[in-house]
Amino acid sequence: MATRPQRSYAGRSAAERSAERRERLMAAGLELFGTEGYAASSIEKLCSTAGVSTRNFYEEFGSREALLMRLHDRVIERAMDAVVQALAGAEDRPLRERVERGMRAYITTTAEDPRWARLSYVELVGISDAVERHRLDWRARWVEFLDAESRRAVARGEAADRDFQLGAVALIGGVNELVYHWSTGAVAGSLDDVIDELVRLTTALVTAS
Repeated sequence: MATRPQRSYAGRSAAERSAERRERLMAAGLELFGTEGYAASSIEKLCSTAGVSTRNFYEEFGSREALLMRLHDRVIERAMDAVVQALAGAEDRPLRERVERGMRAYITTTAEDPRWARLSYVELVGISDAVERHRLDWRARWVEFLDAESRRAVARGEAADRDFQLGAVALIGGVNELVYHWSTGAVAGSLDDVIDELVRLTTALVTAS
């Protein structure tokens, strides 16, 4: 059976036009969710900002929740990649140095732009059951990652062997709260100060007996 060729518009295929609309909606979502907040950002406002129709919005995302979760995926996937790259080739470095490398990569990726910080640490909470499951899925991945890093420290003799999962959950909560309060101006100091405090907290948590 012959495949029907895609129609093109102004030299662009339907798939290219869809991808462009999707990116414009992603940019609008980041701007509005990250400045005015999720609750204040209606689909109509998102579409107006992106310059697309509501029909196009539903074709690309289906709901505001889906757009919010895709934006969160984007920043956390970037953060995970940044952490992995920061730790690459540093397998034999001391625990504190590895913690500093990983924490700096994660925090700078998620918090240097205040819109990403608000979206990641504030707007994602309490939206719906679906968004909460999405958030907890990502938390479980980070718990697994932190547990693996803690066990690397055990193998090197830098920490005692124990169950690190509860501590990992507590650390994630601490990171979220501290970065959120810093992003709102409630905590004095620079982002470097926040990172230094989290490095101390993480190192103490892993090495506690």
